[in-house]
Amino acid sequence: MKRLFFILIIALSLPGLSQNYNTAIGVRAGNQSGLTIKHFMGSDKAIEGILSFYYHNGATLTGLWTINKKAFDVDRLNWSYGLGVHVGFWDDEYYYYHDHYNHMSLGIDGILGLEYTIKEIPFNIGIDIKPFFDVYEHAGFYGAAALSIRYILK
Repeated sequence: MKRLFFILIIALSLPGLSQNYNTAIGVRAGNQSGLTIKHFMGSDKAIEGILSFYYHNGATLTGLWTINKKAFDVDRLNWSYGLGVHVGFWDDEYYYYHDHYNHMSLGIDGILGLEYTIKEIPFNIGIDIKPFFDVYEHAGFYGAAALSIRYILK
């Protein structure tokens, strides 16, 4: 475990190629609010992890692979789009008269967003839509939209 942590710290501190930052961490506000971390794996490719909290006693962990391109020929303004997967767990005890029901969801996610990195302070702001398809338990097509504010670590 210590070795994995050490490798992760080294990977997150490597310099990027041409993006505005290497790693940023922050919060998402929307119908699936939570935490987000985004790390670039090259000049235009990034991985993003999202931990969303929703329902009663529930959380979803989403992993995304994104492509990031300059938007509208504006410095530090980027489009991002990509695909990923999620797993979620929640308890709907409240809705069923105190009977205890645990649920799990697995699915496929997409994302389309626009983000701006502020030059003067180490933050970026983004908006996105994240449609997803649950393939387990509550199968169906759903959507989420959010505003993210991230602190740039490096």
